[in-house]
Amino acid sequence: MLRSIFLCAHAPRQFLRAIAILLFLSAAELLAQGPSPQSTTPTSASKTAAQKLPTKPDESASASATLVQLNNALEGLAAKVSSAVVQILVTGYGSVHEESRTQTALIVRQHAVGSGVIVDPDGYIMTNAHVVEGAQRIRVALPLPTDTGRAVPIGKRHILEARLIGVHKDTDLALLKIDDKDLPTLPLLSQQRARVGQLVFAIGSPEGLQNSVTMGVVSAVSRQPDPEKPLTYIQTDAPINPGNSGGPLVDMNGSVVGINTFILSQGGGSEGLGFAIPARIVDFVYHSLRYYGHVHRVEIGAATQEVTPTLADGLHLSQRWGVIIADVKPDGPAAAAGLQVQDIVLTADDRRVETLPQLSSALYLHRLDEVLKLEILRGQEKKILYIPAIEHRDHMDQLFDTADPEKSLISRLGILAADLTDDLRGQIGGLRIPSGVIVLGRAADLITPDTGLQTGDLIHALNTTPIASIDDLRAALNTLKTGDPVVLQIERSDGLTYLSFEME
Repeated sequence: MLRSIFLCAHAPRQFLRAIAILLFLSAAELLAQGPSPQSTTPTSASKTAAQKLPTKPDESASASATLVQLNNALEGLAAKVSSAVVQILVTGYGSVHEESRTQTALIVRQHAVGSGVIVDPDGYIMTNAHVVEGAQRIRVALPLPTDTGRAVPIGKRHILEARLIGVHKDTDLALLKIDDKDLPTLPLLSQQRARVGQLVFAIGSPEGLQNSVTMGVVSAVSRQPDPEKPLTYIQTDAPINPGNSGGPLVDMNGSVVGINTFILSQGGGSEGLGFAIPARIVDFVYHSLRYYGHVHRVEIGAATQEVTPTLADGLHLSQRWGVIIADVKPDGPAAAAGLQVQDIVLTADDRRVETLPQLSSALYLHRLDEVLKLEILRGQEKKILYIPAIEHRDHMDQLFDTADPEKSLISRLGILAADLTDDLRGQIGGLRIPSGVIVLGRAADLITPDTGLQTGDLIHALNTTPIASIDDLRAALNTLKTGDPVVLQIERSDGLTYLSFEME
């Protein structure tokens, strides 16, 4: 039977797991003390000998003290980390579950609950992008300082409006901002890597139950569910369920090891297969979203592919696995540093590289103000190359940097758009029609017709009216009423096409 992937997702096994760990520690303590004396009826001689033996310490008291210390440590950790974990309340619009034909077109107001972690005392919160996707309104419920896990009356909850600073769908991360100061935070463990067997705790709002704490271990690291994407995850058996999305996975020191994101499950509940985005990725995306509003990519001017046994035999390579340089741009930084076609990449920034996702991850995390340290194998000789990294930013990123949402919003189409300027026209190149309006993105908080427009589309005409600017587009839309037919002539990478729909 196929397993389903549930975006993030406490299970009764947590209690049993905790008891098992405590019993294990208790048994270890008793074993360290040595074997217990056998319970037999002593003879007179043995009584005399026993009176001469020193009295053994109370082993049960020692074991109890160990368990009390462990319990106190876990309680202290839970209290420490829970104060920086918030509940995220999302309101948006969605279709009614299809139970009959009469309901397929109904759009209703929907509510969703997720989790988040405060990473800056000035109110910056990291969560999952899928938690806030399509949100019309985002609110954050802060934990009460004296919250001990008991039910909190609605009137006592501290709920604040939140602004969406940025979203990065490739990593499924988003950054929120609330207007509050001096908030408790959790540090992102961006330097030390998670270890298999490491004890970890998941904190969040599974099924809407705020500040729930579950315990487990790191089951595996560098899991890659999608071979087409370079992002790898931390696997844990700490129970997580729907509502844990965006909440932290922390270590015994209270540092964030990762952000809980999804589970693999057949029944929809936790089966001990949870996955978290590593903290070093979260830290990188956080700083990018905070300072730029989106994540910039790094490149070195080279193309790579994975080595296969057939490729290795055909090119007489010295190893049958790894990542090979397939192309080097003549004027790029890699060429200037001496990188050559058929070089095999061994490490990048001292991270071992055996697969293409590992190299992609190393480039993804590399800072622009540092050179990339690349260890390569050329024939039988190993070399170290230092390659200046450059920023890869397409024209859409540049538009987002300069776009004003108030001026760019085309509310009747539910899009953000911009005029096609001379500079932008030169960057895009090869346009069939040299004028129009470019689509920057879709507005998630509006009910609009299903236009089919995508980011990067160029609108050249509406019905029979040429469109050369945003003003032209707004004027043409203002002449339309509900139910009128709309035909947009657009240009995409594969050429000209029409999009048709009725105005709403």
